[in-house]
Amino acid sequence: MHLAHQQLFSKLDTNGAIVVIQTSYANLSPLTTRDEHTIYPIFFYPLENIKHLSGEEFIKLLYQEFPSLEKIVVGYDFHFGNKAAYNIENLKELFKGNVEVIDEFKVEDIAVHSRVIRGYLRDGDITQATNLLGYNYKLKGYHIKGQGLGKKQFVPTINLDVKDFLIPQEGIYITQTILNSTSYCSVTFIGHRVTTDGKFALETHILEDISNIEIPKVVEIKFYEKIRDNKKFEEFSELKKAILQDIAIAKKYTY
Repeated sequence: MHLAHQQLFSKLDTNGAIVVIQTSYANLSPLTTRDEHTIYPIFFYPLENIKHLSGEEFIKLLYQEFPSLEKIVVGYDFHFGNKAAYNIENLKELFKGNVEVIDEFKVEDIAVHSRVIRGYLRDGDITQATNLLGYNYKLKGYHIKGQGLGKKQFVPTINLDVKDFLIPQEGIYITQTILNSTSYCSVTFIGHRVTTDGKFALETHILEDISNIEIPKVVEIKFYEKIRDNKKFEEFSELKKAILQDIAIAKKYTY
């Protein structure tokens, strides 16, 4: 849910609701995490369950599930029905209520679309992704056991197993890690541990002492800025030096 979506939501009244067509690929805000970005109730339709419906059948479904439906708000490029064969003109013909169409929304002359934001995240451009989202990108993951080298050889980290969320480009990021609703400044690594075991990892180092805090099962990471790309080091000492430099940069960052 980004700034262009918010333009649609602004046209809803107090009885408004949001219908999300849920896809199976990595999302910017999967499932119920979308509740954080709107005051309206959200209803999910898995794409696999409705993609066979014709336009007429889809509108009939909406009437069945929302019998008091009087208005539909959509973006300028909205398509629906089997193979997205139906457009806004078809919607106006099939739906007997009011159809409001929102024009393309831009930020600094960049059109705001989910696919554009995904592209920035995959390129590690957190700043532009944030500009189009209207908030800092955040993901959630399950706390898992790590390699065991961090605390012994480098710095202690919290390792995460992330599902459903789109994971930004490999590299080191200035972040905040959220534990039990409390945010802590942090540095987060994403990528293959090319200096050690070569396996993919997403792990975060908290910049303050949290030794007395129990790590919850689910941990959130909020992204602010990319520090550098992932890099292979010939010696552990070189890697530790780089990690300490990353931490020093993060400590100077103004959130």
